[in-house]
Amino acid sequence: MSFIKAFCIAFSIYSRIPVPQFKWEKKDMQYHLIFFPLVGTLIGGLLVIWDMVCSYIGASPLVYACIGTAIPIIVTGGFHIDGFMDTMDAFKSYKSKEEKLMILKDPHIGAFSVIMLAAWGLCFMGAYSYIYETDKAGSGILFVFVGIFFLSRILSAITVVSFKNAKKDGMLQEFKESAVSKKGFVRVILIFELAACLIYMFLFDWILGVLIFITSVLYLIYYYIKTKKEFDGITGDTSGFLVVSLEVILTVVIAVYAALI
Repeated sequence: MSFIKAFCIAFSIYSRIPVPQFKWEKKDMQYHLIFFPLVGTLIGGLLVIWDMVCSYIGASPLVYACIGTAIPIIVTGGFHIDGFMDTMDAFKSYKSKEEKLMILKDPHIGAFSVIMLAAWGLCFMGAYSYIYETDKAGSGILFVFVGIFFLSRILSAITVVSFKNAKKDGMLQEFKESAVSKKGFVRVILIFELAACLIYMFLFDWILGVLIFITSVLYLIYYYIKTKKEFDGITGDTSGFLVVSLEVILTVVIAVYAALI
């Protein structure tokens, strides 16, 4: 029963998919991070369906990219984008760690967050539309691409249970405390999910799978160093930043690979 409740909690927090509502208890939240990546699986499945529709009707790359970009936002309600924008505002403020943490709490957005969202969004859309053009040849790159939405959430969940928190309060700390007694189990399951995701990618294109793995590891190292330097740890907002930025970076890597093969 706890796993069913954990599944509902994960989809209630990280998506806008209707799920049964009930009073959340700490024991019910112990496993919810295990089901967080499944939101990415749902997004990937919807993007595959969207690709099939566009291929059938002969949609232009612009229409494909615009609506395809909107699908993850619709599914999640922009949950991770909010964290991305708050984190970008803090990064670009060049203030002290304490002041940057206050910026993360500020519900208002600054100019830098809007500028960076537009810049990263354009990079994603451009690379995504190119993947559409390339996959018409039946390369299977699309199926590797949709896997990154699962992968980004697995890695984000792993950092939640593994990296130091910058604050002793907030949603991320609450999630971490709820899973503390089961942290080893949760981490093991997440690693199994990570292995399954990588195997899935390797089956379609092992070279691209290796590139994605290497890029992800390098970016996690950067994320750890950057958040430690800027905030002395991670927060809920930086976890959202990780999901969004990693998906953009991996999409660009896939598009560059598609251009070279």
